[in-house]
Amino acid sequence: MTTLAVDVRRAEPGDAVAISETHRAAWQHAYSGLIPYRTLISMVERRGHSWWQRAIRGSTSILVLEVEDTIAGYATLGLNRARSLPQEGEIYELYLRPEYQGIGLGSRLFSEARRLLGSLGCKGMVVWTLEENDRAVNFYSALGGIDIAEGSETFDKHPLRKIAFVWP
Repeated sequence: MTTLAVDVRRAEPGDAVAISETHRAAWQHAYSGLIPYRTLISMVERRGHSWWQRAIRGSTSILVLEVEDTIAGYATLGLNRARSLPQEGEIYELYLRPEYQGIGLGSRLFSEARRLLGSLGCKGMVVWTLEENDRAVNFYSALGGIDIAEGSETFDKHPLRKIAFVWP
């Protein structure tokens, strides 16, 4: 039996290329067919490794999930941006490379992100996801998230509904 080393840690500037590649793979997997193709490609292209280097040095907390020496996923988190919701923390993004999905690693990354928000003094947490992203909706529901609010995002004149999951 082989044991893999799995670690969740804060991102470092040297992780930028790997996070960029993970972002590309995860977003194309999650949003192909939901977000118009040209818009999706443009969104992915804007977040190359130099974008991630700046983000890592910025005020947003970024965690990476590392399997052996591979960045298999990442989460970005900080203060809740939706003033109408009382939860103080927010996971802005939580993505895994497609080949690492469905084996519990997303739950581990989620738990560490939630723990970090709690350690920063945040009471409660929110995560937004596109309503048509069934994998994400099922994931957050299974983790005990309560669907509490709705909104909309427009991608190339194509509106998509989003929903907010909260945890107390």
